[in-house]
Amino acid sequence: MKTKHKYFQMVGIDSAMHFLRPGAKWEWTGGVGFTRWDDPRPKPSVDEVMETIEKIRAFEESIDTVYLPEQLEAINAQIEQIQQAVN
Repeated sequence: MKTKHKYFQMVGIDSAMHFLRPGAKWEWTGGVGFTRWDDPRPKPSVDEVMETIEKIRAFEESIDTVYLPEQLEAINAQIEQIQQAVN
């Protein structure tokens, strides 16, 4: 069964950072980017992080996930709660 909306399970800055700089210690402020970087490797640019998120989304979108009806109900309820909170 399909959801009304695609439910991304991996996407986010944490996921992108796991791929880009595993184990790095950092803090991110929305609209600003990195506000703390504690790692000897160079920090990735905001564009690099966003491009990685898009690659993760494309990967998840390429998988034809099949949910059980009760899983769909829970997912759609969670999505509706988030939409109500944002609006």
